[in-house]
Amino acid sequence: MQYNTQQKRMPLPEYGRSIQNMVDYALTIQDRAERQRCANTIINIMGNMFPHLRDVPDFKHKLWDHLAIMSGFELDIDYPYEIIREDNLVTKPEPIPYSTTRMRYRHYGHTLEVLIRKACEFPEGNEKRNLVAMICNHMKKDYMAWNKDTVDDRKIAEDLYELSDGKLQLTDDIIRLMAERLNQNYRPKVNYNNNRNSNPRRRY
Repeated sequence: MQYNTQQKRMPLPEYGRSIQNMVDYALTIQDRAERQRCANTIINIMGNMFPHLRDVPDFKHKLWDHLAIMSGFELDIDYPYEIIREDNLVTKPEPIPYSTTRMRYRHYGHTLEVLIRKACEFPEGNEKRNLVAMICNHMKKDYMAWNKDTVDDRKIAEDLYELSDGKLQLTDDIIRLMAERLNQNYRPKVNYNNNRNSNPRRRY
C-alpha cells in the first residue's frame, strides 16, 4: 500500500489521482492521432466532474489549460485554444497601493470625517440638524469603543468644531435631537425568565 504522500505530486489535485494517471498515460502514446483522441476523452471527463460550471465563460478553455498544466506542458497535441504559458503560472499580481488617507482622530475613522464635510455643505434646516445629531451620536459611540471610557458632550463638541473647521457646533437643539434619536433606537431587553415566572401555566 502506498500513501498519497509517497506518490507523485499532482499539479492540480482537485481532479484526483485517476485523471492525473490518464494524463500521464497520454504522454506515453506514440501515435499523435491516438494521443489527440485520448486528450479529448480526458477533457470530457474533466468537464463532467464540474457540470455546474459548464455555463461559466471560457470553461472549456480553462480545462485545456489545466490539461497542459497536468502534463507539465509536455503533451504534444493540437490544442483548440491558445493555452496558458508556463512562465505565466508564477506571475505575481500588481501590488495594491496602500491607503495614505490621513485622519485627525483614528478612533472616529475616515468615513465620519467625510460625513462631517458633507454636513457642512447642507443648507441650514431640520435635515442638517438631524444629520449633525446622528454624527455626534456616532462620535460618542466610536470614542467609547476606542477609549473604553465615558465621554461628555463637551469633548464631542470640541472635536466636532475642530473636524468641521468651526462650521458645525453642538448646540442645545442638537443635544436634544441626539437624545431623541437614541430613545427611538433603544430597545429594552426582555427578560423571558421573569415573564415565564410571572405567567405560570394554569393547573387543573
